[in-house]
Amino acid sequence: MALLELYTEFNRVWIPDAEHVWISAEIMRDFHFGDNTLELLLEDGTEHYYPIEPSKPQLPPLRNPDILVGENDLTALSYLHEPAVLHNLKVRFVESRIIYTYCGIILVAVNPYKQLPIYGDAIIHAYSGQNMGDMDPHIFAVAEEAYKQMARNNKNQSIIVSGESGAGKTVSARYAMRYFAVVSKSGSKTRVEDKVLASNPITEAIGNAKTTRNDNSSRFGKYTEISFDRRHRIIGANMRTYLLEKSRVVFQADNERNYHIFYQMCSCAQLPEFENLRLLRADEFRYTCLGGEIAIEGIDDKKEMEETQRTFSLLGLKEDFQSDVFKVLAAILHLGNVEIKNSGDDKSSVPSSDPHLAVFCELLGVSAAGLVRWLCHRRIVLVVETVVKPVPKHRAVNARDALAKQIYAHLFDCIINRINTALQVPGKQHAFIGVLDIYGFETFDINSFEQFCINYANEKLQQQFNLHVFKLEQEEYMKEDIPWTLIDFYDNQPVIDLIEAKMGILDLLDEECLFPQGTDQSWLQKLYNYLDGNPLFEKPRLSNEAFVIQHFADKVEYQCKGFLEKNRDALYEELIDIMRASKFPFLANFFQEEEQNPLSFKGVKVRAARPGVKPTNKQQRSSVGDKFCNSLSLLMETLNATTPHYVRCIKPNDEKLPFEYDSRRVVQQLRACGVLETIRISAQSYPSRWTYIEFYSRYSILMTHQEAGLNDKKQTCKDVLQRLIRDSNQYKFGRTKIFFRAGQVAYLEKLRLDRLRGACVTIQKHVRGWSQRRKFMRMRQAAIIIQQYIRGKRTIRKTVSAATLKQGWATLVIQRYWRGYRMRQIYKVVRVASITIQAFTRGWMARKCYKKMMEEQKALVLQKYARAWLARRRFQTMRRLVINVQLSFRVQQLRKKIDEQNKENRGLMERLTSLRNSHSQTVDKLQGLEAQLEKSYNQKASLEAREKKGKEDASVAIAQLQSGIHALTLEKQNLEKKFEASTKEAKESFDQIKMNLLEEKENEARLRNIAENNIEIQRQDHEKEVETLKDEIKKLKEERVSLRRKMEEGGQVNSDLQEQVIQLSKHVKVIPELRRDLNNLQNQNNNMDRKMKEQSEQARAKMKEITRHLLGGVVEQEVLLGLTQDDSEKMCEVEDFLTVFDDVQKATRILENHQREQRESYETQVEGLKLKVDHIQNENSKLQNLFQEKSNVNEKILQEVSRLRSENSILPELKLQVSELQRQKQELEVHVEEQNRELVEKTEEITNVLQQKIKEENSQRRHFEEKAEVLEELKRDLQGNVEELQEENDHLRRQNMMESEAKSRLRQEASQLSAENMDFEEQLDHKDRLIKKLQNQIKSLETSHKAKHTSTPATPKDYLGMLEYKRVDESKLIQNIILDLKPKGVVVNMIPGLPAYILFMCVRHADYLNDDAKLKSLMNAIIIAIKKTYHKDFELLSFWLSNTYQMLNCLKQYSGEEEFMKQSTPRQKKNCLQNFDLSEHRQILSDLAIHVYHQFITIMEKTLTPAIVPGMLEHESLQGISSMKPTGFRKRSNSVYEDSEAYTISFIVQQLSHFHSTMSQHGMEQGLVKQVIKQLFFLIGAVTLNNIMLRKDMCSCRKGMQIRCNISYLEEWLKEKDLQSTNAIDTLKPLSQAAWLLQVNKSTDDDAKEITEKCTELNPVQIVKILNSYTPIDDFEKRVASSFVRKVQSLLQDRDGSTQLMLDTDYRFQVMFPFCSSSQTLELLQLPGSLHLGFLTRI
Repeated sequence: MALLELYTEFNRVWIPDAEHVWISAEIMRDFHFGDNTLELLLEDGTEHYYPIEPSKPQLPPLRNPDILVGENDLTALSYLHEPAVLHNLKVRFVESRIIYTYCGIILVAVNPYKQLPIYGDAIIHAYSGQNMGDMDPHIFAVAEEAYKQMARNNKNQSIIVSGESGAGKTVSARYAMRYFAVVSKSGSKTRVEDKVLASNPITEAIGNAKTTRNDNSSRFGKYTEISFDRRHRIIGANMRTYLLEKSRVVFQADNERNYHIFYQMCSCAQLPEFENLRLLRADEFRYTCLGGEIAIEGIDDKKEMEETQRTFSLLGLKEDFQSDVFKVLAAILHLGNVEIKNSGDDKSSVPSSDPHLAVFCELLGVSAAGLVRWLCHRRIVLVVETVVKPVPKHRAVNARDALAKQIYAHLFDCIINRINTALQVPGKQHAFIGVLDIYGFETFDINSFEQFCINYANEKLQQQFNLHVFKLEQEEYMKEDIPWTLIDFYDNQPVIDLIEAKMGILDLLDEECLFPQGTDQSWLQKLYNYLDGNPLFEKPRLSNEAFVIQHFADKVEYQCKGFLEKNRDALYEELIDIMRASKFPFLANFFQEEEQNPLSFKGVKVRAARPGVKPTNKQQRSSVGDKFCNSLSLLMETLNATTPHYVRCIKPNDEKLPFEYDSRRVVQQLRACGVLETIRISAQSYPSRWTYIEFYSRYSILMTHQEAGLNDKKQTCKDVLQRLIRDSNQYKFGRTKIFFRAGQVAYLEKLRLDRLRGACVTIQKHVRGWSQRRKFMRMRQAAIIIQQYIRGKRTIRKTVSAATLKQGWATLVIQRYWRGYRMRQIYKVVRVASITIQAFTRGWMARKCYKKMMEEQKALVLQKYARAWLARRRFQTMRRLVINVQLSFRVQQLRKKIDEQNKENRGLMERLTSLRNSHSQTVDKLQGLEAQLEKSYNQKASLEAREKKGKEDASVAIAQLQSGIHALTLEKQNLEKKFEASTKEAKESFDQIKMNLLEEKENEARLRNIAENNIEIQRQDHEKEVETLKDEIKKLKEERVSLRRKMEEGGQVNSDLQEQVIQLSKHVKVIPELRRDLNNLQNQNNNMDRKMKEQSEQARAKMKEITRHLLGGVVEQEVLLGLTQDDSEKMCEVEDFLTVFDDVQKATRILENHQREQRESYETQVEGLKLKVDHIQNENSKLQNLFQEKSNVNEKILQEVSRLRSENSILPELKLQVSELQRQKQELEVHVEEQNRELVEKTEEITNVLQQKIKEENSQRRHFEEKAEVLEELKRDLQGNVEELQEENDHLRRQNMMESEAKSRLRQEASQLSAENMDFEEQLDHKDRLIKKLQNQIKSLETSHKAKHTSTPATPKDYLGMLEYKRVDESKLIQNIILDLKPKGVVVNMIPGLPAYILFMCVRHADYLNDDAKLKSLMNAIIIAIKKTYHKDFELLSFWLSNTYQMLNCLKQYSGEEEFMKQSTPRQKKNCLQNFDLSEHRQILSDLAIHVYHQFITIMEKTLTPAIVPGMLEHESLQGISSMKPTGFRKRSNSVYEDSEAYTISFIVQQLSHFHSTMSQHGMEQGLVKQVIKQLFFLIGAVTLNNIMLRKDMCSCRKGMQIRCNISYLEEWLKEKDLQSTNAIDTLKPLSQAAWLLQVNKSTDDDAKEITEKCTELNPVQIVKILNSYTPIDDFEKRVASSFVRKVQSLLQDRDGSTQLMLDTDYRFQVMFPFCSSSQTLELLQLPGSLHLGFLTRI
């Protein structure tokens, strides 16, 4: 169909507009060839006449049908042109809030300026493995396509991300690299993918800055190669950078910032690691405040600095390197603040006191004098000499800024190199994926050298893009066997030649840079001269300092100012030498390469008289432009060797407002980035491409009955097209697709819409006719009825007269009276009948009441006698119990007294030994005293001899002195006076000392008296205690006699018990349980005895410690009480006697404690014997009261424990007493020390009065002799007491031996009785088996007699439900039962859980044998073998999950625990495990079952997941409701023609039925089956809902109908399998609500409220996503208005819940293994021969 024929009434077109670029208008009248105007109606209602030249009509572009608007791929549009692309992007971005759109091979990404929840790990996993086009457009889809092609084709890939500043290039590249890091986990310890992602924050910090268009603008180009190994895992990365904007370091425009790293450092200036850098605020540095912008809204530079440091560390860049980097950066900031002053006469200077200069030189280790000199001077080299010339201020400032730029550029390259080194991991690279983040086409008001290089790079990239698109189009046509025709596309090679060819712009620029006196104006003049004839080069009309280049995107005017300087990138050689000589190695290394390839020129050189050797061309071409050309050529070679994927980032507005769309800005970028060129190339050939299946499904409505009846759908599509479109040039048939020229799909849509409209008109015609006919019939019927009533009324009026009225009235009166009479008669009859019934009823009730009273009276009489009998019976039972209790209590009391007596005996023995020790000590002390007395006698004799000698010497001296008496008379008188005075003072002091000594002696005598009184009182107390002990011993003797009598009675009872053993044989079934209870009680008693012994030992140890402390305190007191040598002897003699009695007192305390401990131990032993005797008596007499006796024993044990605890509570009081005694001891020690010091001083003063002390010693000696006599008397008394205690101790020892013999006899009798009971049990079992055997023989004889010598059957055996095996056969058992067993056998399916029962029967046998090693070995072997079933066999996992669960139930059911035995049979209760507690193995088996369950779920999910999306979403289960729409280049580009789809909802249902039947066949418990089904339904709902969220083409009303239909199929399946109680359908509620949301009306406020009320399982993000993605299938449907979406959002603001877009498909419900009692009888279980278990023996 010709394009002009489409310009008909009601069709819409696009016309240009100054404000909106393009506006829509509707055609009011059909256009015919020759018309000069096109009548249009604008959207605002105004009419517009579009002028057209009749000879060559240039009609406005047609608008696509609304059904095609909002498509994922722009190539799916029928009309491909600029307004269609612009409008489609606007609808998706503004109305649907979708930022990604395909345009053929390009992904168009519009920056939303808002965080969207579409980049989580769940989204990454959803796109992983999907074909590009199956899901909504996304950067992850492009990354997945690149990754998949690399893995499939083993070819390198590239993702080219371009766009202007602020369009989101950096973020898109970051997400692409994040996708590769998540999908291709390396699995190594190096975590390369984390390092690759960590490089982004560093490069952004040092290479990104805030501009007027973007807060995080990349000021350099970056190409990152991510390396993969043969397993397609990341093994490393490499980064290449292009054209860093160095000028930003020293200059920023208004409202812009320097690089982020400077502001991050200034924000952390106060931190310790930055203090040595002496940083200031960012507004105090010149290089960071030029733009006026210090901070970015919403960005915390301090936190960003922490992130930068963290990523440095993650990459392995140590703190030393980081500190060096920060030093250089800080030095650059300080360099910018170095003030350069003007000194006049074109001179400049730097103050030597400049603080920033000092900091710069200190940080970088350079000479301050040299730096100042060569900033303000330059060197000119002449032929003979070298001249140093000062430079003006502006040139010195330029030199400073050039140095800062050069240092920063070197630092940037160094960091990039170190990052590349950190990203290199050992291993061979198999392939790589490159991500190119490069600047897009730029045009500003003032364009300089940077914009020139950027646009040059984009020209090269556009050329590569055009060639690639052309190549793909050609491949597509050749693959589909479509005749290929040459397409004319834009080739920008002339522009590239203009820039890079010989004598081009760059070549002339490099040539001009070689001249020292070259200027921008001279270079521009050369351009005018050489390039004036080039049509792509223009000279501005109003400027002589600019030039214009016609790029592929637009014309750009470049200002020539600064081109030469930026291309030279010059720095004085003197400054380089200063940097090279730096003491900072990190900085010096930056400039080492300059020695080999000098990039700067040394000032202005004067040409020598004789020209030197001309440098080579290679050395000349070292400018920035030349370097950029080389790096760009290398980049293009890399891209040409890879398969490229394109991402074009679009900036929707300049104000950075979220989801605001400026059509003028967008169309400008679309023209610049090549999207429209792609559209143009596609539109020239066959832009619309449909698969045959899609065409058949969409346009089946246009087919005739004959065409629809054909089986070959491909041929049907051809027939329909040939009939509908006569011109065969408008379409072509390929192998799998149909290719349409522009406008043909719109024409087909128009035909389809006309057919639908015609069908609607026909339906409306018939419906309206039926409605009118129905209305007419109702009106006709009503008219007939009205006519009937009117005619009847007329007839009545004619026939009615006065007589007839009277007759009628009389008739009514007669009827009234007659009816009254009849009613009265009926009432009388009913009344009589009621009275009669009441009389009979009341009589019957009275008789019934009388009978009841009689029965109650008789019952009372019976109750009276019965209650009396019961009361007497209870009384007799209670009396017997009381007698038994009294007897046991008396025996217990006797045993307690015996134990106490034994304890006292031991205590007396210990007391005797202590007294012996004290006696020996006293003897030793007396011997010491005798030695001291002898020593004092010797001292006295020596003193007397000395006195005699002194008298003799005095007489001689007197004789000698008498001769000089007269000469010394005066001197003697003076001496006598002095002597008298001194003697008076000495007498006074001696009297005072004597008085003090007398007072001390009196105090000591008083203390001795008190001590003697205390000792006497204690001795009397001890004598009383000894008497009481003797009385208690007599009582114990009497009680021992009575105990012997009772023991004889007990022997008689035991003999009676032996006679009753025969009666006990009737209760053989209960005896094992009683024996087990008896063993438990014995163990409890033994444990209590052991605990009591331990407590008693602890108490003994504590008492010994207390005694040791007390005795040690006394000894220390004795030592510290020594004063002088003489006084200490006196006091020690007295204290020795005191300590003897103290020791006696403490020994008695120790004896009391030992007696108490022995009494406690004997009490516990007697109680144990008493409990054993009581237990044996109760076991033999009353078995039914066993549990009551156990409770009594437990209560007594608790009482005993409480008593022991109360006794142990005395220990803290003893500790307190010890601490108090120690405190008193310390006080006494202090007091003694003070007295000792005083006495020492006194002894020094009274050395002249030794005679008096000797007399006092004699008197004290006599006193000591008297005390020694008293001690001898006490010693004799104590010896007598000790002898008595020894006799008592011997007597008690004999009693103890008799009691121990009695205990041993009791134990022997008890063990003999238990052995006899066991023998009797065995005999009874043997007799029972013999009886059964005889009965079976009798039965067999009877049957044989009846059958007359017929063959008798085998004699049945009575099995115990256990299987015996040898230890060596354990591995064979595990191999046959677990490892080699196949779940498809007939025997296994006949008895579900058979392996579990067999294994448990083996476990029972090991427990029966009480073989711990065998049991543990078997359980461990079972668990290890089940673990080996972890593989991908679904049936095997199902089988062993069921058997593991059954094994766990068996271990619980036969464990003996009451909670698991409630539903067990008596036989099963008897078969419980007896010897071992397998609770730990149960826990291990439960954990194992959980692991098997999760593996089982994983296998089912892997099987079911591929079918969920095709079956639930793509398959059309409702016939006649097609939801297919036209698709673009990306949709199923690899699809082949198939007649039917592989997966349907029926396949899902069949798979679920297979899972369910397998689980049921293996006997899996129903509760576990329900959990599995619930988990699978959750998977179906989650996967389906996630795909709806990511596929806009699935969000339609018809697709909602399909989904609800599929959900109903799943509900029917649950009902069929009787699984409604699993709540599995509840897991599909989110999906069901999403399907309802697609179908419900979405226009009014009530609709919004209904949506918020009913969609409770969907979170607000999911609801809004579905509303934004809703896509009409036909023109009859309407899109969801953005105002309605905002209204729903406002209603959902208060809703709490998750903000995640996707459901977690890996979520697992908590698995529960409920206990289920088995009714299987183990005794009747037969071993099938197919299992090869002949080595097992049934017991």
